[in-house]
Amino acid sequence: MLTNIKAVVFDMDGVLIDSESICDEIWVRLADEMNLPDIEDAIRENRGCNTDLMAVQLKARYGKDFNCPKFFEDFSVYFHEVEFTKGIPLLPHVRETLEYLKGKGYKLALSTSTRRVTATRQLKAVDIYDFFDVWTFGDEIKNSKPAPDIYLKAAKELGIAPEFCVGVEDSPNGIKSCHAAGYVPVMIPDRIEPTEEIKKLCYKIGKPVSILKEIL
Repeated sequence: MLTNIKAVVFDMDGVLIDSESICDEIWVRLADEMNLPDIEDAIRENRGCNTDLMAVQLKARYGKDFNCPKFFEDFSVYFHEVEFTKGIPLLPHVRETLEYLKGKGYKLALSTSTRRVTATRQLKAVDIYDFFDVWTFGDEIKNSKPAPDIYLKAAKELGIAPEFCVGVEDSPNGIKSCHAAGYVPVMIPDRIEPTEEIKKLCYKIGKPVSILKEIL
């Protein structure tokens, strides 16, 4: 059990809402339309990154002339088709875990690479936005995960030192970000299982998110 923790900071996609499976299907669809090879590698490489870093990595993989604006625009259209028709559901045990942590007196924050307008809409759609005391978004920081910026920003806005915060992530980039910021990293694997390197950075690995009850 962790006894000195004051806050829990969550990633969103793949930790709170079941959006990663939708994203992966759209990446594959775009790969077919744009004739992009090795799309599974590209998906893994960009998991947890904001669009600025994705653009850099996509150009590095597919060439400097890769049409990032078209890729992102088409992705947005396809994603919104799913979001506004079927919705994006909560992952298992999310609400009960947030209720448990609030009941124990922990401060809660969100640190997502998703843009503010999109993440806010999606959190409100599943009625968990108001659980959080602080929200940090991918379009409000300079350096995307795996850089520590977004988690350092969350800790600063919470007024709590990073070493007293648990960071909850599903991706290697997210875990690296948490660890670099000085958090206690907890991984809830969604689409990617941790490598030996990532395992060494984690305090706890497991799922669903209710494993937090075991340590807090």
